Amino acid sequence: MDVFHAAAPFIVIVLSWMVIVTPVGVFNLLVPKDRGTIRSAKNLSYGPSLRQTLDIYRPEGGGEDLPVIVFCYGGAWFKGHKEAYAFVGRSLAANGVVAVVIDYRQVPKVQFPDFVEDTAAAIRWTAANIVNHGGNPRKLCVLGHSAGAYNAVMAVLGDARLPVVGLVGMSGPYDFLPLRTRVTKRAFGNWLRPDETQPINLVRADAPPMLIMAGAEDRTVKPRDSQALAARLAGAGAPVTLKIYPGMKHASLVLAFAKPFRDRSTVRRDVLDYFAGCAANNPAITGHASS
Repeated sequence: MDVFHAAAPFIVIVLSWMVIVTPVGVFNLLVPKDRGTIRSAKNLSYGPSLRQTLDIYRPEGGGEDLPVIVFCYGGAWFKGHKEAYAFVGRSLAANGVVAVVIDYRQVPKVQFPDFVEDTAAAIRWTAANIVNHGGNPRKLCVLGHSAGAYNAVMAVLGDARLPVVGLVGMSGPYDFLPLRTRVTKRAFGNWLRPDETQPINLVRADAPPMLIMAGAEDRTVKPRDSQALAARLAGAGAPVTLKIYPGMKHASLVLAFAKPFRDRSTVRRDVLDYFAGCAANNPAITGHASS
């Protein structure tokens, strides 16, 4: 039996903790890498700040017209670094995707809405430049986890001009007023119109298709946030799918992209299948509206 699969229950517990508390890059160094993938570009700038950079992962064999996924990691808006999530980029690239893993400015140097604006800027940069890296901008999707899911949903709902054909939010906070925690007060307490900080209040009928995912055992961001956003989107007539995964916690969904954890749930396959469907149904490609 594969040693990683044999030890998976213990490793999952350890790495679920490590992804939050270890120095940047340690978690990524410990995870077995997906073969046949490369980081084809590092620290490309999409803005003037040192935090406004991104890395690109793609299949080692190259290719053109590949689907594109922009990934935005979590970290309560004040921690995290794109290098620590190379395993996500490589996991996506192993399935024929051009993956863009972004950094963004963080608290306390900035507050809302700067990290949302950075996410939107990274998406716009990707749409304008990804063809040079083998990606098709008409097949551009966005994936976010935790605070990164918040950033992604806010950016996409807040700007109908972003050329996004599908979005997946994993374990995201979407409905958290009043601000009760130190983390949210630091990130959003400066904004004089708190309702504008909540994704559920930006819902629009013409939003791109969204898959909203949460772990049933998530105690960091409880599933009610995902349920509330999905209900609001459905009520507005926007295309949305909600998936709650039994037994999974806050970090479980992003860990599902790493070896050897991906076979413990359908999370990774659900994301890839959803994005494949979004790209296939894009009227700009197919010439017809999605059903």
